Amino acid sequence: MAETINKNIRCLRAPNPSPMTLNGTNTYLLGQKEIAIIDPGPLNMAHLEAIFRAVGTTSFITKILITHSHLDHSPLARLLSEKTSAPIFAFGDSFSGRSATMVQLAQNGSVGGGEGVDLEFQPDVCLKDGGIILHEGETITAVWTPGHFGNHLAFGTGETLFSGDHIMGWASSMVSPPDGDLKAFRQSCQKLLGRPEVFYLPGHGDPIFDGHDRVRWLLTHRKKRENQIINSLRKKTGSAADIAERIYTDVDQALVPAATRNVIAHLIDLTERKIIMPAGQVELSTKYSLVL
Repeated sequence: MAETINKNIRCLRAPNPSPMTLNGTNTYLLGQKEIAIIDPGPLNMAHLEAIFRAVGTTSFITKILITHSHLDHSPLARLLSEKTSAPIFAFGDSFSGRSATMVQLAQNGSVGGGEGVDLEFQPDVCLKDGGIILHEGETITAVWTPGHFGNHLAFGTGETLFSGDHIMGWASSMVSPPDGDLKAFRQSCQKLLGRPEVFYLPGHGDPIFDGHDRVRWLLTHRKKRENQIINSLRKKTGSAADIAERIYTDVDQALVPAATRNVIAHLIDLTERKIIMPAGQVELSTKYSLVL
């Protein structure tokens, strides 16, 4: 059953709980008569049926909005579109929005990545940063927020921001190159601090009532991790896995691989800023040291 957020927004949770999705992907229904579906979720027939039950017979789906094309957010979009004729709106396909550095890393294949990417995703309408969608007399603004994923969009309407996986309350966002980009993540956070929306509805977990406060926490958290990595390398050179083992001492072991991906993102960023340097080509096993 859909949870009512306010008179215009309801939330359905997809049946895909995991350590990376918490208790499932949040699918949002925006509108009263004309419904915009935000992140229909994984290719799951039970969830598709739940969406149609929630919409009912007195409303109809006119738009499908995708924050980003991970497998827990976008695959159901095409089938939903085929059944409703509603167009799919997104920034672009799964390779859109990458920086030149991330494009090069993807071509080299030297740092892995590509976890859970919906490779077949293709929107009907590509939205630019700041693009406007009219919906039931209100405006929805597309806010390009790369960092967790190159094609990540947040959607702002009134005081509400559908923040996808860029800003969540239960965990810091995963940044896994080449799909994730730490420099872009920080820039996107700064962008959100300059926007008016304060009530955030994330891709997983509960609403965030002070979105700006959460953004500031995430920026501080990333700075803390950066300092931990630098201090670790001050003592001893190491690879991403070495460093993750040293600094992530308080996390569930099932999350260590994800933590290692976050360390890789920091190492690439620190290398670009010439704070550290790799011993050779940037690869998973590459060891890093501080620039003296």
